[in-house]
Amino acid sequence: MMAAPDAVHTAIDYTLRQDRGRLIAALTAAIGDFELAEECLQDAIEAALEKWPDSGIPKSRRGWLLQVARRKVLDRFRRAKNLKEKSAQIAVLEQAEAEAPADTFDIPDHRLRLIFTCCHPALDEKSRVALTLRTLGGLTTEEIARAYLDKPATMGQRLARARSKISKAGIPFEIPDGEALQERINSVLAVIYLIFNEGYAASSGDAPIRIDLCEEAIFLARLMVQLCPDSPEVAGLLALILLTHSRSKARYRDGAYVPLDEQDRNLWDQKRIAEGQSILEAAMKRGQVGPYQLQAAITALHCEAASAEQTDWPQIAALYRLMEQIAPSDIVRLNLAVAVSYAVGAAQALDLMEPLARRLDRYQPYFAARADILRRAGQFGAARASYESALALTITRADRSFLRDRLAAVADPAKKRPS
Repeated sequence: MMAAPDAVHTAIDYTLRQDRGRLIAALTAAIGDFELAEECLQDAIEAALEKWPDSGIPKSRRGWLLQVARRKVLDRFRRAKNLKEKSAQIAVLEQAEAEAPADTFDIPDHRLRLIFTCCHPALDEKSRVALTLRTLGGLTTEEIARAYLDKPATMGQRLARARSKISKAGIPFEIPDGEALQERINSVLAVIYLIFNEGYAASSGDAPIRIDLCEEAIFLARLMVQLCPDSPEVAGLLALILLTHSRSKARYRDGAYVPLDEQDRNLWDQKRIAEGQSILEAAMKRGQVGPYQLQAAITALHCEAASAEQTDWPQIAALYRLMEQIAPSDIVRLNLAVAVSYAVGAAQALDLMEPLARRLDRYQPYFAARADILRRAGQFGAARASYESALALTITRADRSFLRDRLAAVADPAKKRPS
């Protein structure tokens, strides 16, 4: 059955969004070469673009792509000068080819091994995150470049260098143990959280929330909990993601962002909240509190409040002060200022934000938060300037719609303003 070219492109794009990480991980596990796995998957994609319009879109798209990618690898191995050295991998691929027809194939999941490979300390932090987002998160090079304010060509070169370094340095496709595991846990957790954040607040595209990335991050966090059951921070990350994701359905309405204090709490997922709270409680009982647990505790306080007015802002401010002690950053200080604006007042919050102005002069949430504090304090002229700065740094349609509404309200204070 033939398929229209547009339908083929849509099917391939969707499959790669969902399963790119699993496909590359399965190929790399079989052949031991990350760079070659990516190249042969790309060959399989090109084959799909050529064949599917005539043969139709297969029942198992990811199975078809993996089977063809394996054949591409076999072709390369058989043409290689060091054919004898590849005999073991050839045997593995030939066995897999014989045992797994493309229309029923279920891909083994090696994504956790892949994420540890992408997060190897031989790569710089930016490359680790970018490579994981590209490989496991399914983001395009253009999307990652936009998130980092880079040119797509520059990001493409960075990703190519990272892949090449993994191959040339002989970085093993494995989950480390002992000290090596401990050294890389924080990097892995940071990448999983970034994947979740890209899903929860997509930096591009028409959909403001990418559920596939949110669920990918939850899946990876659960795998990490299985791998490190005694780590309270690993559990803290899972709790944080579950608690935050519980609010996803209430976060946007009619194409516009809905701030936390205006969300319909009936839409919050109570099952996720209960699971997140249970995981967090067990983690904090171990007495080794870290940043992810503190962020989860703050999110839990929001989830526990029956209304925005009942939010325990003094406790949230106290938790941010504790986080500032153990993991200081300008982002933590910005969030502390927001909490203080609700717990104490605008004047104290603006004093806290003042030292951040220069360091966060390209950070959209700084201007959006400052504008909101000024709006609530009745300083509409200053709020208007901050909203304009925030709008200038905003890309997504939903966030721009929200900020334009806020700007219109402070531009004409005589009209009814958002609460």
